[in-house]
Amino acid sequence: MNKQRKNVREAALDMLESVEKNQAYSNLLLNSIISKNQISTKDTGLLTELVYGTLQRKMTLDYYLSPFIKNAKKMQNWVLQLLRLTLYQMLYLDRIPARAAIFEAVEIAKRNGHKGIGGMVNGVLRSIQREGVPSLDSIKDKAERISIETSHPLWLVKRWIDQFGAEKTRELCLINLLPPVQTARVNLTKTTREECMDLLTHENFAVEESPMLPEAIRCLKGNLANSGAFKSGLLTIQDESSMLAAYALGAEKDEQILDACAAPGGKSTHIAEKLEGSGKVISLDLHGHKVKLIAKNAERLGLQNIEPREMDSRKVQMYFEKGTFDRILLDAPCSGLGVLRRKPDMKYSKREEDLDRLQEIQLSLLDSVAPLLKQGGKLVYSTCTIDHRENEDTVLSFLSKHSEYEPDHSLAERMPESTRPFINGFYTHILPQYFGSDGFYIASMNRKADD
Repeated sequence: MNKQRKNVREAALDMLESVEKNQAYSNLLLNSIISKNQISTKDTGLLTELVYGTLQRKMTLDYYLSPFIKNAKKMQNWVLQLLRLTLYQMLYLDRIPARAAIFEAVEIAKRNGHKGIGGMVNGVLRSIQREGVPSLDSIKDKAERISIETSHPLWLVKRWIDQFGAEKTRELCLINLLPPVQTARVNLTKTTREECMDLLTHENFAVEESPMLPEAIRCLKGNLANSGAFKSGLLTIQDESSMLAAYALGAEKDEQILDACAAPGGKSTHIAEKLEGSGKVISLDLHGHKVKLIAKNAERLGLQNIEPREMDSRKVQMYFEKGTFDRILLDAPCSGLGVLRRKPDMKYSKREEDLDRLQEIQLSLLDSVAPLLKQGGKLVYSTCTIDHRENEDTVLSFLSKHSEYEPDHSLAERMPESTRPFINGFYTHILPQYFGSDGFYIASMNRKADD
């Protein structure tokens, strides 16, 4: 690929190649590609849509392309990426005429390869334009059809069908294809939701109230990270499902709280806001640069009751006495299967065995923090995955080994009313299709008062 500045489609192609060849994460790569190619603000939205859309639907696009390509395995990677990228535009973007998308693809093929590649690309795309793509109805197996239709690996679809049933799995996979809406939590120690929304409206952002939580807003136009309200600490960008962890914890004034895996600090700052300047939130993370991020967020929001520390939470017993904390939040490292809308490339790199390895880490973290909770205190376990292995199985395994803990069936009393239909005793599973938020799991446990 040549080194000069690239237009939007060439930049998108560049990014798709990097994601596949170098296992680069799309969300981390996007800003550097925009900067390197000086993509205009106007074109940034198109670039994002082209890259994320093509990644989201990669398996479907390959199914549609397969009858028109004689030997995909011998094809250079960038050529296959170019065909996917162009077919995505032809099938899913109404505002781009097919002829324009094909013309641009042929020109890119000639520039980056030679005339012969340009001819082949033209031939494949013109044939699809003429004949149409193959029907998914020919796939008789239900799991396989959902897998191809929604571009989710077959092992994952089968696993979710076992856990949630076919209908719920298809709904889940379909919503994973849609771009997420940016949401934010208003800092109620500084302003009200109404005042914050008025300020944002005056800054030309399109915002609306969240139907899930009273302090949350949804942004329909613009990036709230660029707002004056964000810079002056009136809001935090955070997914609505993630905000539920602070509700589940239910911290009360003057309490000592441990947030054991805290970066970048969204949940810590939410808990600190609910404490209204009292008590203390000890926020731990393994990585120094992430600890600095927690401190920076706390400072921006004007929160004095957060103490960020660089620490491996598996070693917390070396630093804190038993029974130090009134409440503990463990937002554990997980597979992230609840946030596939934000990281579409992740679904192709995950393996089933990863979930077993992660459960070992999750259990070791729970074992480590368990003695630090006071008798009568609450331990909340949360993840941004929806898989039973990392969620219910992990919590039940922990409870079976720790007789001093019991399920906390008062969870629903602390949670927002909108979420109560989805609470099952001491835990809740929020699937993305329920509210359009991230997939999330929360369980609440009590340390018995007389253990």
